[in-house]
Amino acid sequence: MTRYEFLKSMGFTGAALMAALTSCVKPEDTYIPVAKLDVNSTTTPTTPVTPVTPTSDLSKITNPLLKIDLTTSNLKNVGAYIIQANIVVAQVSAGAYAAVTNLCSHEPKRKVIYDKNASQFYCTDHGATFDLKGVPLPNSITNRSITAYQVATDGKTLVVY
Repeated sequence: MTRYEFLKSMGFTGAALMAALTSCVKPEDTYIPVAKLDVNSTTTPTTPVTPVTPTSDLSKITNPLLKIDLTTSNLKNVGAYIIQANIVVAQVSAGAYAAVTNLCSHEPKRKVIYDKNASQFYCTDHGATFDLKGVPLPNSITNRSITAYQVATDGKTLVVY
């Protein structure tokens, strides 16, 4: 049941309903459209992330979202993750990185983190689970993907774009 349906069932209507709905909204609850899941897709939802081949010229990447210094960040170990600019970046295996939004597609809350034991992203609020490409897993509470980003590195700097 959505918040709207709940308030309506409690007898809220008109301006009172709108006031109740908007009074609970926080800036971090803003809805951001995410990629749609192709339910007819034949690809496996747990497509592994391949290691990033170091390249010496990261300057060719236009409009980078993040630049992370790998020599000083907490991404030195496999399984480690950081959240910067509402993006979760994880080292999923040696030399392989994955980056997704931390905004869950089940409900617009910034609660998505990386679970190194399951090698997946999940929402700490309701338990929605996503593979390394942001696609919801079969047992997930949602059927909508979250935004996944591309990554590139020169061995010292990781660029998310």
